[in-house]
Amino acid sequence: MDRTANAVWQGNLKEGNGTLATQSGALKGTPYSFKARFEDESGKAGTNPEELIAAAHAGCYAMQLSHFLAENGTPAIELDAKAVVTLVPGTGITGSALTLVGKVPGIDAAKFQELAEKAKAECPVSKALGAIKVSLDAKLG
Repeated sequence: MDRTANAVWQGNLKEGNGTLATQSGALKGTPYSFKARFEDESGKAGTNPEELIAAAHAGCYAMQLSHFLAENGTPAIELDAKAVVTLVPGTGITGSALTLVGKVPGIDAAKFQELAEKAKAECPVSKALGAIKVSLDAKLG
């Protein structure tokens, strides 16, 4: 199974800009730029690769954990996953910090933690991010 995305960049690094599009159409002409990546912490200037990695990681993680919870006989009502991807200019991407609040009836805290850690280890995006530190803070809510 292949998924595709397209990036078009015009100009130099600092003054140039680009657009991103995805096969699904979820992104279509979505702007990205040096400013959006390195200067505008509000996220209002457009997207950037790190934000997209964070979205992919949070989404993949929540799906993987939902599978393990269902296999355990304790399906989740809701999994609210967030990923914060850290970029250190001059060094690169150094980590992805996952946080999760799960509404999962009928599970004890120890089993929830076990499955949350297992999902962190086995989610395909976590595996792809093997060169960086991936952390997890998971709680029942």
